Amino acid sequence: MSGFFWGALPYIAFTTLIVGTAYRYWTGERGWTTKSSEFLAKDSLKVAGPMFHLGLAMALGGHIIGILIPKAITDGVGISEHLYHIIALGGGIPAGILFLGGFFMLMRRRFDNPRMKVNTSTSDGWIYLVLGLTIITGFCGTLLNAVGLLGDEFNYRECISPWFRSVLAMSPDVSLMADVPLIFKCHLLLAMLTMIMFPFTRLVHCLSFPFEYFMRSNIIYRRK
Repeated sequence: MSGFFWGALPYIAFTTLIVGTAYRYWTGERGWTTKSSEFLAKDSLKVAGPMFHLGLAMALGGHIIGILIPKAITDGVGISEHLYHIIALGGGIPAGILFLGGFFMLMRRRFDNPRMKVNTSTSDGWIYLVLGLTIITGFCGTLLNAVGLLGDEFNYRECISPWFRSVLAMSPDVSLMADVPLIFKCHLLLAMLTMIMFPFTRLVHCLSFPFEYFMRSNIIYRRK
């Protein structure tokens, strides 16, 4: 199963994400929406929305830096392993708090408000579950690794990062994932499941940007 999880599943997830998203856009553009519910519960969104999206942006930035930049490069510019992890934790822990806190606030808004609950689909429930578990396992894994409970010898930059780059190079080295702690394996599998589910949920709205808004004619309001 190791060969499937770390050698085949990443490509299944990437393919489903790209092809599924393109197919949904071209065949169901009118359903390409977040199905805005702001008018149903506006006040709770003022804090939860910015918290979640800021945490998401910070977490994505940290993942890109930590995964795509090889350890040899940071060593070459004089950033020691200790300093790197201090910087990573300095950004990662606040990102996790914002991301997880915003997510729980959005989840409470979605499922604790009767008006919101009625307007929640089955796919909403599944994506909240999978996305929530993805965030929790990532945040908990980071904290456990920071306090040394995953072993002093574990360094994700020497296993997970090169494995991911080998996947991008179309030559996955599944052996790199052999000794990765279970919580990080669960985080990666959940992240791939999120990618597979992405085209079929309201998450597609994050790929949209109102470019036409900046070029439209001014709207003129007149008094009666």
